[in-house]
Amino acid sequence: MNAPLIGVIGPGDGATASQCALAAEVGTLLARSGAIVVCGGLGGVMEAACRGARSAGGTTIGFLPGTEAADANPYVTIALPTGLGELRNGLIVRAGRAFVAVGGSWGTLSEIALAKRAGKPVYALDGWEIPGLEPAPSPEEAVRRALA
Repeated sequence: MNAPLIGVIGPGDGATASQCALAAEVGTLLARSGAIVVCGGLGGVMEAACRGARSAGGTTIGFLPGTEAADANPYVTIALPTGLGELRNGLIVRAGRAFVAVGGSWGTLSEIALAKRAGKPVYALDGWEIPGLEPAPSPEEAVRRALA
């Protein structure tokens, strides 16, 4: 399978309803484009992106912080329990070729930093505004750029 793996990153706890709506739209658009959604596999933005992707018939991969696959949100197709806690962020970044960051939390910021350090593009929706992070005006534009 040569489908691109695109990461959707953002807060689990504390994600707003509008951020979850953006993430769900990103997930849907990615799946319709044939991409696989990669994320942390838990709630909030991660769950919304997975829900959107699955609603469009897509595949989702969740790198979980704990050791139990059952901890994944119900929309994760492939749950990968790592037992690494927040260190799983490095696996998410290594797996994805580009990222859409929706919202912002400390975990999101660490994923952004790791992705930028690895030379991978990150497109932001309703979140961190930091040098080197490319804001996207809409989910459609974020997905277009991530797939380019």
